[in-house]
Amino acid sequence: MTHTEFFKLQAKNLFRDFQTKKKSPDAAIGDYEYDPKYFDIEGVILYFDIDEENFSLMNAQHIIADMVGFNKWTELIKASEPELELAKLLFDNQDSVSLDDWKMYIISMERENNTTLHPETKLEIFQQVFLDGGYERLVVSDNFRL
Repeated sequence: MTHTEFFKLQAKNLFRDFQTKKKSPDAAIGDYEYDPKYFDIEGVILYFDIDEENFSLMNAQHIIADMVGFNKWTELIKASEPELELAKLLFDNQDSVSLDDWKMYIISMERENNTTLHPETKLEIFQQVFLDGGYERLVVSDNFRL
């Protein structure tokens, strides 16, 4: 499965989870209840301030793109292979690595080095720092493309 196919599937899964919506018999807990299979749909609804009355597959696509650091679905779909690989790693590790922490780390690295990191470098940093042992073990090598 390609990265693009993976993200399309995730958007469909998010939309499917949203479609499990039923009117809540207890108004005290909210208007709707969900029986999701793939996502913490109630958490997604709260975090992304979803309009529960007007949610579409296009909204789900936008949320998936946002979850992995893109502003729009079209940016995600048109991204380079290293950007898509990084996005998939961010998605797969969202329970242990927050997107905000990742973005702040990259901003800090770019400011400290007065540069803009290439997607390949960001991917390598994510793999070394966030997957293979944490911030304290980062060793910046000559292999990083700044």
